[in-house]
Amino acid sequence: MNALKTSLAQETALPGAASSARMSAVCGCAAPRRGFLGGLLALGATAVLPGCSAPLGASAADTVRDRIDTHHHLFSPAYVAELAKVNQAPPIVRGWSVARTLDDMEKAGVATSILSVTTPQVSFTDGANARRIARESNEWTARLAQDNPGRFGQFAMLPMQDTDGALREIEYALDVLKADGIGLLTSYGDKWLGHPSFAPVMDELNRRKAILYTHPTAANCCRNLQSDIPPTVIEYGTDTTRTITDIVFSGTAARCPDLRFIFSHAGGTLPFLTERLIKMPVLDPKLASRVPNGVLHELKRFYYDTAWSAHPMALASLTRLVDVSQILFGSDYPYRTGADHVKGLREYGFSAAELRAIERGNALRLLPRWKV
Repeated sequence: MNALKTSLAQETALPGAASSARMSAVCGCAAPRRGFLGGLLALGATAVLPGCSAPLGASAADTVRDRIDTHHHLFSPAYVAELAKVNQAPPIVRGWSVARTLDDMEKAGVATSILSVTTPQVSFTDGANARRIARESNEWTARLAQDNPGRFGQFAMLPMQDTDGALREIEYALDVLKADGIGLLTSYGDKWLGHPSFAPVMDELNRRKAILYTHPTAANCCRNLQSDIPPTVIEYGTDTTRTITDIVFSGTAARCPDLRFIFSHAGGTLPFLTERLIKMPVLDPKLASRVPNGVLHELKRFYYDTAWSAHPMALASLTRLVDVSQILFGSDYPYRTGADHVKGLREYGFSAAELRAIERGNALRLLPRWKV
């Protein structure tokens, strides 16, 4: 017990002081607003709250035009056709278009979206088909970026059921198509990203100092557990947490210090469960060698996006775990809008400098080519 207490005292020094200071010094939009806003609105829509980054009553797009959205989905026509063959092309997928995505970006003041294919990617088919579909989609996205200079980047998908094919697609996507990084699902079947079968992919991405964006899915174990509740509601956040835990305790995170991980949806349920993860190497000493720098070191170096998480319940927890420097703007378009997330972030109470970092600056550290 003494060893456990000592370890927890060292590891649970979460960055709460910074968060507490932030919440006491943020702009007026973090304060109780009902009575205050009633009086302020009488002053006119152009009144500005001290420390806030835009006029009240104005859309965020009126004042900020250069956001970078790192969680923005696309569906090429050929990919939609493949999904339709297996009855996985719902109306929201069939209705995606370049025009609609550009319109959403315009409304949210997003200059650049880093596009990715969401679940199921190519997990629904065999290796040969997966290689073909992934290549076609990655090439289509690269052409889309070329046709819309400055507007689109890409996290390329891989045929993860075929390790050799995945390694070849990494080379092609990063060296030929000049993708910004790789986009993977959090699990494939019942294997999360720390599984030994995925080690060659992780090691190659680490060698390249690449960005690995991850998007949740529902693992085989946990589909249709509650008939009226789709997996997006509970399982996606849980699967994100499972893959983070697997990456950390498999030793993958420590073995791949140059691989830059981005986890969706504020890390899922991870922030709430952080203390439990910190305890694990103490309760099970064999895990200690797999996290030589400590659990918290790995969790704090990861990046987390704001998709479906631009609200106080998620942000209050995430900002106690990591510094604002590790948070990226993400919209999850077309499943949510960019404007939804701009509004949520602005209402949370971040300072103007913090908003600037989340909406653009942090992404530029990862993706410096978008500075132009």
